[in-house]
Amino acid sequence: MKLCLVKLDRKYKKHLNDMMEEWYSTGEKIIPYAIRRLDFRDFDYYMNHLEIKDDKEGFVPDSTFFCLDEERDIFVGAVNIRHYLNNSLLLNGGHIGDGVRPSERRKGVATKMIGLALEECKKIGINKVLMVCDKENIGSSKSIQYNGGILENEVIVDGIVEQRFWIEIE
Repeated sequence: MKLCLVKLDRKYKKHLNDMMEEWYSTGEKIIPYAIRRLDFRDFDYYMNHLEIKDDKEGFVPDSTFFCLDEERDIFVGAVNIRHYLNNSLLLNGGHIGDGVRPSERRKGVATKMIGLALEECKKIGINKVLMVCDKENIGSSKSIQYNGGILENEVIVDGIVEQRFWIEIE
């Protein structure tokens, strides 16, 4: 499996549709929020408004990447990188939100995708990264730890125990 992060482009319209249709068909909440915030079916609008450029309505500037399996030519997941943290993201959200499409889970995608996202964080000057996941999401917790995540604490948000991990980028 050869993975890379790509920005959304017209040539990836089918990739996006396939991944999102699969995800929506499961009925589960799609993560990261950034890729479900807008209707992906209106591709041009979606592509042009996917990333947030300025502070607005509690959001901070971000970058969204899709994880492309180059060998199979499919999207296997996505990451959203928040360029800095506001109070809400500091508690629950962190710098990186990541998600793997249902059919690609338990294959090591998340661990590799987080590693690639950390490289992108370094490019934009984020050297200490916060990642947060539900305590019950053991796979996510392990993927974060495999990438150097150190558990700082656990907080309860809306009745759910969230683990907060910090990753130092060298």
